[in-house]
Amino acid sequence: MSEKIVVTGMGMISSLGVNVPESYSALVSGKTGFGKIEILETAHRESIPAFEVKWTDAQLREWAGVEDGTGYTRTSLLALIAAKEAVQSANISQVETAQSGFISATTTGGIRELEKYFFEMKDPNKSGTFLQFADTGNPGEHTERVADALGLTKYIATVSTACSSSANCIMLGAQLLKARKLDRVIVGGAEALSCFTINGFLALMILDKGHCRPFDANRKGLNLGEGAAYLVLERELTAMARGAKILATLTGYGNANDAFHQTASSPDGAGALRSMQLAIVMSGLALDDIDYINAHGTATENNDLSEGIAIQKLFSGKLPMVSSTKPFTGHTLAAAGSMEAAISILTLQHQVVFPNLNFTSLMPELNFSPEVSLRQNRSVKNVLSNSFGFGGNTSTLMLSAH
Repeated sequence: MSEKIVVTGMGMISSLGVNVPESYSALVSGKTGFGKIEILETAHRESIPAFEVKWTDAQLREWAGVEDGTGYTRTSLLALIAAKEAVQSANISQVETAQSGFISATTTGGIRELEKYFFEMKDPNKSGTFLQFADTGNPGEHTERVADALGLTKYIATVSTACSSSANCIMLGAQLLKARKLDRVIVGGAEALSCFTINGFLALMILDKGHCRPFDANRKGLNLGEGAAYLVLERELTAMARGAKILATLTGYGNANDAFHQTASSPDGAGALRSMQLAIVMSGLALDDIDYINAHGTATENNDLSEGIAIQKLFSGKLPMVSSTKPFTGHTLAAAGSMEAAISILTLQHQVVFPNLNFTSLMPELNFSPEVSLRQNRSVKNVLSNSFGFGGNTSTLMLSAH
């Protein structure tokens, strides 16, 4: 039997706050990051709400400790701030950090900066500081930036599988630890709001102009968000040998692909069901052992139906508590998996289940409804966290109390 993989550190920045304590405080108080777009320059400021980090790029650079003119995109800055907190949380030395792997996820990378400077870059007669962003459309650019800033050289990789990306980073990191390719790995993802993503989701007609309502019969679509979250993973014995505080155990994970459609999940929930089954089998737990599901819950017509049917099929008897936390953070795309893994760890640490905000009406196709109020002093030992992406890529993590 392979050694347990444990979480020894985590960091997070989102519309809820600039670190994990601020995020937890917002979650338990029912505060969300939903509101008008103020930082991003977009024609949709007055009509499309989002979950925006209310810090300018200049403020993020100051917080991250990097100078202006050094080519850090907003995605890179969000990633660096969260990764630094994760490293600090894990209490690892500079030498230990340098010997760690780093696996990060994003979907659009630095496309926000390419949008801003597109016409200057297109003109061969122009030159200036905007050229520092010329290669930022490459998703791996943000990973290299963070790795350089933290002095990470052991192993670096980027994963881009749409909204399951950072969950897949966590899985890949765990596999490398189990194969003893690494002793420690920092895993997660980052995403900045951009005109490209707003316009793209508008074209798909799945954005809600109000506050999103996951699993509600009257749901109208998702709200986009931005942010970053990272976990530090280690083998249990390695962590214990250095006296690390263990936040949670990654007891299982599963990845599947229903290959149904480029942007839609299968209506019968085949991929979601398979990824959850794989995670449960790996964990060795019984269905009755699962206390809570942090659902992908995007509030789109297709996802909530597909995921809800899959949950119903898997738990044919008594269902665990279920909620989507996206009404708190918005859908942060590639960062969603690691952000919701961090929120799941907060659930385990504080024995609290965060509510599925805005739910009022049961979906006619489902026989269960999500949690609608904050559940405190609950006995939560095992949490399933779902992350499903375009192309049918479905990923599930099982996080357990240590």
